[in-house]
Amino acid sequence: MITIVPARPAIGFTALLLVCATLNSARAQDASPWAEDDHSAVRLLAGSRSGAVVLGGIAFRLQPGWKTYWRTPGDSGVPPRFDFSKSDNVEAVTVLWPAPRPFPDGAGGTSLGYKDQVVLPLRIALKAADKPVVLRMAISYAVCDKLCVPVEANAELSFASVASTEDNALSSALDTVPKPANVGDPNPVTIRDVHRDGPANVIVDVAAHEGDKLHLYVEGPTPDWSLPLPKLLDQTAPDLKRFTFALDGLPSGANPDGAALKFTLVGGNRAYEFNVNLQ
Repeated sequence: MITIVPARPAIGFTALLLVCATLNSARAQDASPWAEDDHSAVRLLAGSRSGAVVLGGIAFRLQPGWKTYWRTPGDSGVPPRFDFSKSDNVEAVTVLWPAPRPFPDGAGGTSLGYKDQVVLPLRIALKAADKPVVLRMAISYAVCDKLCVPVEANAELSFASVASTEDNALSSALDTVPKPANVGDPNPVTIRDVHRDGPANVIVDVAAHEGDKLHLYVEGPTPDWSLPLPKLLDQTAPDLKRFTFALDGLPSGANPDGAALKFTLVGGNRAYEFNVNLQ
């Protein structure tokens, strides 16, 4: 028996395939191909094209057990380095950093970074809002498990979509970036006070709900400052946690008086960033 398939459903099926292919093509245009090595992969994401500032992203995908580093890696590690200088119609690129997580560095210390997958949002200022944009990135970064492996990769992506298929992913990534805050702000977790304890130690008082698991990180005014991770002291009150760190790891000749320190406070799914001049 021969079964005859009507022509119209066949045409409908072909049209459906065409729509799917078009959607896949549109999705591909909003993300560059993965640049892969044995332990990780990286690619660029493009947000919607509107105005003189656009949103993009760098997506990392890491094999189970492997990590990569935050802008300040902690006791050991190498932060990623980016070069966007070969881009077309790009004035400046600002990398935004999701709050990191701590993990053992294998040598008794603590490193800061990311596992599994992460998207670093990019704020991209254009030279001309009405001209084509091509973002070109050269990146060097390290991935670590029991050993560390340096990685170098390149990616290129045009920003052309009026409504990008990556907008939701980029919006979610932005939500993981610490929000700017001031000492004493009435946030769910906040820094209440920063003060010196003698010439070589700093005390940071953090207001939080009892039971909140907190992480506090500190950075100096320039990358050559290598301040230690703040340590949590015994809780002094139900709504107060006290951290301390020594003024170690300063560049030769640096004076901590009045230094502009950046604190990142992470509590649960909330993270805030505080800029404090050390008194």
